[in-house]
Amino acid sequence: MRPIKSVDILGYGAYIPVRRVPTTEIARVWTYGGRRPNKEKAVANEDEDTVTMAIESAKRALKMARIDEIRAIFVGTESKPYAVKPSSTIVAEALGQKYTLAADLEFACKAATEGIQMVEGLVGSGMIDAGLVVASDTAQGRPGDDLEYTAASGSVAYVLGHGSEDSVAEIEYSVSYVTDTPDFWRRAGEPYPRHLGRFTGEPAYFHHIKSSVSKMFEETGYRPEDFNFAIFHQPNPRFPVTVGLQLGFTMTQLEPGLLNDKLGNTYSASALMGLAATLDIAKQGDRILLASFGSGAGSDAFVLNVKDGIVGRRKDHVTVRSMLERRLEIDYALYARHRRKIRR
Repeated sequence: MRPIKSVDILGYGAYIPVRRVPTTEIARVWTYGGRRPNKEKAVANEDEDTVTMAIESAKRALKMARIDEIRAIFVGTESKPYAVKPSSTIVAEALGQKYTLAADLEFACKAATEGIQMVEGLVGSGMIDAGLVVASDTAQGRPGDDLEYTAASGSVAYVLGHGSEDSVAEIEYSVSYVTDTPDFWRRAGEPYPRHLGRFTGEPAYFHHIKSSVSKMFEETGYRPEDFNFAIFHQPNPRFPVTVGLQLGFTMTQLEPGLLNDKLGNTYSASALMGLAATLDIAKQGDRILLASFGSGAGSDAFVLNVKDGIVGRRKDHVTVRSMLERRLEIDYALYARHRRKIRR
């Protein structure tokens, strides 16, 4: 899919909570004898949730974009604080945006890349000048479950608008691929999601990402060597490296966007957080491949071209790496309290 008019990223911003729980601490409580997939994960505090984190990242994205009015706001999440009440309208109110389309999106970990395509369509058709997409999630993992080691908290936001040389990057092309693959789900009223282990890898994650990226290669003529960077959804540290190498990319292309080891899986923010970390170091002329994955299941693949304006727009920008380094270690008891696993 290619928009009629060029659509660019005008600004982006991220937010990562300062608190971290080491996976050794989770293993200590649950005497987990298997291989721990990552070192630690980010944990939202008691006064933080999907909406508060979304507002923080959105403010940073708008500051970089240097615009005051946006006509569409989409919040992609699978952990919104209200079962029946939009999070997007709270974000809009906090940002001072009244005359705007606002909606919440759900598609597991690819909810926000859906939003990218929606705003791309609105801007590319000329219906609006600029729109905002936010990916935000808090940790959801049943105590003692494998997900508890990786399910983390974080938010990232992107402002999309009409293209110019002063922009961060152009969104050149996108492809989506979906099937009915039930690898991960949570029914109404259940506090924690469930996952079907035998579907998680090859039938779900690997099949869908390879299908969307292969179709993008077919339709654009690009090959792995045409890209400077490649970012894939990060449910754990191993999957994005494995799928990237299988598709023909190198570790040099993959490394800048790999965050799961110290951040955890931020669900809807995962792939887009990796993109933000890559844009923090990218230079004009770089070409980036982004491929998300959402359980249920589907993948969105994008081609992005970095533009001249990225250096100027990054001035005074809070980088993803700086937020990873800013950390406060907590124990399992405080983590359980923050995430309301202990009911009072």
